[in-house]
Amino acid sequence: MPAEAADAFEGGPRKVARVVLLDPADRILLLHGHEPGDPADDWWFTPGGGLEGTETREEAALRELAEETGITEVELGPVLWRRRCSFPFAGRRWDQDEWYYLARTDRTAIAATALTELERRSVAGARWWTCQELIRAHETVYPTRLAELLRTLLDEGPPAGPVVLDTEIV
Repeated sequence: MPAEAADAFEGGPRKVARVVLLDPADRILLLHGHEPGDPADDWWFTPGGGLEGTETREEAALRELAEETGITEVELGPVLWRRRCSFPFAGRRWDQDEWYYLARTDRTAIAATALTELERRSVAGARWWTCQELIRAHETVYPTRLAELLRTLLDEGPPAGPVVLDTEIV
């Protein structure tokens, strides 16, 4: 890891669980976020968030998915990817160790049921994306290689073990 990346993670990164949620048509659900107070500074990302208390990453993934989408009828599959990232958001720097779990659902209606105050100010909605739509997208999407990663997942199935993605520092 480059020196600047190592410096970004001093004190240990926040443990995060994310969900790569696919519907029966192999569309992926992404949330539309923005900097609080600046809707023009926006991006798309997978549901998920930080671990609370003593919960496991799996428990955090399912809790966050339910809170952010209202979808609870899922069984988590394997961890697909792991990523370390560091980015500015809401006036501070967030250093995270993210694990991305595969899950499938037949339910496509979204209803955020328990957003935090910060999420209410920074999440503008959700959308199901096809892989082709992601490939052609001009919007910012995290992780930045998501279209390529999704294409590989759909073509080859889940990897034998988690793929470690490049560290992203924004």
